[in-house]
Amino acid sequence: MKHIPRKRFGQHFLTDQGIVEGIVRAIAPRPGQAVVEIGPGLAALTQPLVERLGHLTVIELDRDLARQLRQHPQLTVVESDVLKVDVRDLAHTACANEQKLRVVGNLPYNISTPILFHLLEAVQVIEDQHFMLQKEVIDRMVAAPSTSDYGRLSVMLQWRYAMENVLFVPPHSFDPPPRVDSAVVRMVPHATPEALDVKVLSELVQVAFSQRRKLLRHTLGKWLDGEGFGGQFDVQRRAEEVPVAQYVALAQGIGQLRQ
Repeated sequence: MKHIPRKRFGQHFLTDQGIVEGIVRAIAPRPGQAVVEIGPGLAALTQPLVERLGHLTVIELDRDLARQLRQHPQLTVVESDVLKVDVRDLAHTACANEQKLRVVGNLPYNISTPILFHLLEAVQVIEDQHFMLQKEVIDRMVAAPSTSDYGRLSVMLQWRYAMENVLFVPPHSFDPPPRVDSAVVRMVPHATPEALDVKVLSELVQVAFSQRRKLLRHTLGKWLDGEGFGGQFDVQRRAEEVPVAQYVALAQGIGQLRQ
């Protein structure tokens, strides 16, 4: 029975075999590695992955697709919304010998940012991530300062990951075709990230980019005054002109003030 893509789940199924092969090459799975795939759908990527790995854990929200996937003896199927899955528990179950989890998937574009932030909470147990996303989102993730794509997503993720756009994916690679271009991003957690309170970084970056056309003295400057911050930080520039490292250092300073 043919599966009808469900709009409420943001389903666009990958059908281009050349793109599938390109993604598998980028992931480079090896036998015995603990890998979790988010949103396996019709198993276009699942099948070549499990052939190379021997076993694969998949997270699928669609009840009908989950039922089909359970018929595959080499798959462990978690039928759930990924935002409700504790990835740390999953890593504890799936990984042996202090091995870390590799996470892959064609993420639903309508909730891709919440998923990225959800996984950020479990970054300590993750070796790397390879995701198909809307190209526009990946452009923001990897953007450099002083560019129009640079924003909250850039800062929050670049603090914790080294990222690169590894593959362009056109709309006709899917059924049904999305109305946007897609791409695949590789995300590798930094081995020794700067220690900080992620909630503080999130808060200050949100304030900074709340009115990105204005100088920071109108937004972040007032917020810093409210925090009692007396250190050095140039607020005579726009949010997009501040490098990630300076946001991180500022978050560390605010974190110390709050202790």
